[in-house]
Amino acid sequence: MGRVLAPGQRAELYVAGVDTRPRLVFASTTMLFEAPNWTADGRYLVVNADGGLYRIPVDGGEPEPVELGDVPPINNDHVLAPDGTAVYVSAEDGHLYRCADGVAARLTDDQAPARAFRYYLHGISADGGTLAFVGTERVGADAGGLRRVFTRPAGPGTDTLLGSGFSPADGPEFGPDGSVYFNSERGADVPGHAQLYRVGPDGRHPVRLTDDERVNWFPHPSPDGSHLAYVSFPPGTLGHPENVDVLVRLCRPDGTGIRDVAAVFGGQGTMNVNSWSPDSTRFAFVGYPT
Repeated sequence: MGRVLAPGQRAELYVAGVDTRPRLVFASTTMLFEAPNWTADGRYLVVNADGGLYRIPVDGGEPEPVELGDVPPINNDHVLAPDGTAVYVSAEDGHLYRCADGVAARLTDDQAPARAFRYYLHGISADGGTLAFVGTERVGADAGGLRRVFTRPAGPGTDTLLGSGFSPADGPEFGPDGSVYFNSERGADVPGHAQLYRVGPDGRHPVRLTDDERVNWFPHPSPDGSHLAYVSFPPGTLGHPENVDVLVRLCRPDGTGIRDVAAVFGGQGTMNVNSWSPDSTRFAFVGYPT
């Protein structure tokens, strides 16, 4: 069973503009939804809830289920094909699936069971041909293990480790030029102090984009490459937990010009995947006030 709302808690879906205040689109006291995407036609936001996907009109309205076909229950890591023809999801069985026209096809192969390898999808290239994901893997008795960045074709093909993998890492997404943005603890002096990074398509020469006392996750480049949206956790946060006070922030793609867009009670689920509108003027996020 997935997350549920606590008594007295709401899930609230917001849309914010680059230069405008957040606007409430939809709220629920019964459905805990997470991780909005924006559809290619600009009309809907797609969120996960109860092991499936739902679309909510940007101008307001009730959630409508998205037909995924015969796919296991999913988590909150999902991306939409840029041309709107398919949705790619991470399922609770640890695999990636392509869902189109109500038919689901598994993309990933079983790894060695002793490694307990699992796939968590975060990015798709501008041409729709390549996926970026985090692969988690047990190392000996270490349950935390490795969390590395990989790419793979959006169809048949094999996984490719991006550079050194930058473990512990999460949230890899493609910029319009093919660069990959992600968060990592690779430069941290203490556990959990994730910051934002960018690396070229070849995985070489990573550049650190943020360097502050906060814990920064899930960099989302706008389609035109002009901005990054991300979630900033309080100093000392380990991982990306739910139900904490976080900041939704914007900055330039080089990490400069950081500014706060909203302060919300959220974290996990607020903005795990790219939620920019196709025209790069707006993005979506979720809060969970009590």
